[in-house]
Amino acid sequence: MNKPNNIFAEVLNDVRPSSETLEKINRIAKDFVGELVLKLKKRRIKADVFVGGSLAKDTLVKKDKYDIDIFVRFGNVKGDISDVLGKFVDGKRVHGSRDYFQIFIEDILIEIIPVKKIKKPSEAENITDLSFFHVEYLLGKLKKNPKLGDEIRLAKVFCYAQNAYGAESYIHGFSGYALELLICHYGSFLKFCKSAEEIAKNGGIVIDSEKLYKNNKEVFEKMNKSKLSSPIILIDPTFKERNALAGLSMETFLEFKENCKKFLKNPSKEFFVRKNISEKFEKVKEVKTLIVKTSKQGGDIAGTKLRKFFDFFLRQASKEFEIRKKGFDYNEDKNLAKYYIVISKKKDELRKGPQVNNCAHFDKFRKQHPDSIVRGKYVYIKLQHNLSFEEWLKVFLKKDKKIVEEMSISGVKLS
Repeated sequence: MNKPNNIFAEVLNDVRPSSETLEKINRIAKDFVGELVLKLKKRRIKADVFVGGSLAKDTLVKKDKYDIDIFVRFGNVKGDISDVLGKFVDGKRVHGSRDYFQIFIEDILIEIIPVKKIKKPSEAENITDLSFFHVEYLLGKLKKNPKLGDEIRLAKVFCYAQNAYGAESYIHGFSGYALELLICHYGSFLKFCKSAEEIAKNGGIVIDSEKLYKNNKEVFEKMNKSKLSSPIILIDPTFKERNALAGLSMETFLEFKENCKKFLKNPSKEFFVRKNISEKFEKVKEVKTLIVKTSKQGGDIAGTKLRKFFDFFLRQASKEFEIRKKGFDYNEDKNLAKYYIVISKKKDELRKGPQVNNCAHFDKFRKQHPDSIVRGKYVYIKLQHNLSFEEWLKVFLKKDKKIVEEMSISGVKLS
């Protein structure tokens, strides 16, 4: 049987970018930063420019498309910092919690993000304002233990392959920064992988690597309750009030845990190779595939809307069918989602109505449902589930048309 360490060596050999690629990316980043700094200085704008993300931490993994995160830390400037930055960057403006900009140079995507120059994390007005502190913290850890860089690469590639990478609301997974913190805490990807089973058994865990709280009790007493629902509460070492894994859902974590268990039982490079969700359904003859579009801007906003609609769609469908298997896949480039569902016919059922002795409700219910029947103390209606999926879909889109529009869904097509 393959040993995990042998697998890791092969994976790392595959996912490390070539020296030529790194030289190219670093050259583009250096040139862009230099030009932007000069522009800002000429206009006497107080701002620092720094490279963030995986490139700054040297934890970059091989991709089809590379991107560079460049942060502009503004001091005391008048007006909206996104508007100020827009005067110096000739690129596409992307709307978000704080607008940022995108440009392509030699097929490399550069994202330029405006942030506030703050002295301490508690002064942050936006999560991106913490980026400088995140980079500084990770660089310190990697300097002490350079081997962590490859362990972080393994964690990122594994999670991406298992559809658990990304803090976006439609993924509810591990962010890159959260994985970096987890690997720093456990010391290796293998130890983190082995910990998943124990975390699930205990119903969750609190990780406070820098001991910013006295104990777990203090965490639950002082941290905002809305940030405590994730299976792993990961205290951000740069800002104790923040759970770096607040967006991780139990569903995503449990699926990650199962994949860790399978990998440990039978280590294979296949666990580090991403498969399209469609592959899970391609041999299932009964699968229904829907193509769903939204009018929202592509990215996290659109993905989140499509995911919420998927959940609503499943709740409605489950009233008529048994949902045996489901899958959600959002394509950011095309800004559409594919819903995969495998269903079976639901048995006819009796649904309970009001009590017989409740005259007002009983009479009204009988008028609305003349075929209802009385059994004991209650009146019941017989629900027949005899629609095909295609018939039900037409009824659903007509009946819930207003809700569909309110959820910014612009098209639903059965493939």
